[in-house]
Amino acid sequence: MEPLRKSAILLLSLDKALAAEVLAGLPREQVEKLTLEIARIDDVSREQQEAVLDEFQGKLAELTPIERGGLNFANELLEQSLGKDNAGSILESVRQTMNAVPFAFLQKTGAENLLTFIQEEHPQTIALIMSHLPAQMAADVLSGLPSTKQLDVIRRVAHMEQTSPEVISDIEKTLRNRLNSSFNTKLEKAGGVPMVAQILNVTDRMTNKGILESLEQQDIELADEIRRLMFVFDDLLKLDDKSIQTLLKEVDNSQWSVALKGANEEIKQKVFGNLSQRAAEMLKEEMEYLGPVRLSDVEAMQQQIVDTVRRLEDSGEIVVAGGNAGEQMIA
Repeated sequence: MEPLRKSAILLLSLDKALAAEVLAGLPREQVEKLTLEIARIDDVSREQQEAVLDEFQGKLAELTPIERGGLNFANELLEQSLGKDNAGSILESVRQTMNAVPFAFLQKTGAENLLTFIQEEHPQTIALIMSHLPAQMAADVLSGLPSTKQLDVIRRVAHMEQTSPEVISDIEKTLRNRLNSSFNTKLEKAGGVPMVAQILNVTDRMTNKGILESLEQQDIELADEIRRLMFVFDDLLKLDDKSIQTLLKEVDNSQWSVALKGANEEIKQKVFGNLSQRAAEMLKEEMEYLGPVRLSDVEAMQQQIVDTVRRLEDSGEIVVAGGNAGEQMIA
């Protein structure tokens, strides 16, 4: 298997957000090659994935370990300071603590993926899992549950008492098996243009713009196909007036005032034209009152609005047609 294909499969094995972070840290030339390879991948067999992951794990194992840290080093320090007998009992307690974090492997899956695996579980099982998650992740999981189940789960968390290690172990084992099975099944149909579009959608604006421009020079049809599956702030022009009006109800003026700072005149007129004359004037005044705004703040606010568009599209409230260093200041 070619190294480039191995790298693409490894990227596809990561969450989209993490894959985007990896791409952002690579040289532009490598990013372009990897993006093109991912777009060309239709199917990845379980055997291919396992071979790539095994090779990657092997290469990690070949790395020279640091000379400090770890249980062995901790044991040496304890023996030198407290003696061998006292060191042994303390180290055993430390080891048990390190290994006694139930469901720790789930923290790497992300709240969205975790919901896929547990939302059909019994409320008591969900409550047990949530009680062992970091607070923010548990909150994200709770908010993703059906409203009919949220109250039941949170009540069970509140009344949760000690659970036998055997029960926890059984649930962990079941979830691990389901997670691995689902992950492999998903990857067998991973890759292709949709995956590229999803990855580029969560990269920063300058990165995805540069990648698409470079792809155009090599394969203009592929670049166009990727763009059709993406939605960026400039694509607001492709929304009809009814969709814009729906969006205006979901986005505050304070958000529009920042986002429109970096927008072209057509988009500004698209938004202003779907507001009453008084509301449009108030928005323009708020934009002027803001003064210079950091480009990163503008782009972050534009991304929030894009996320709202996607949410409204998912709920069927609007229809979206497929489309296309240092802090800068925008006056």
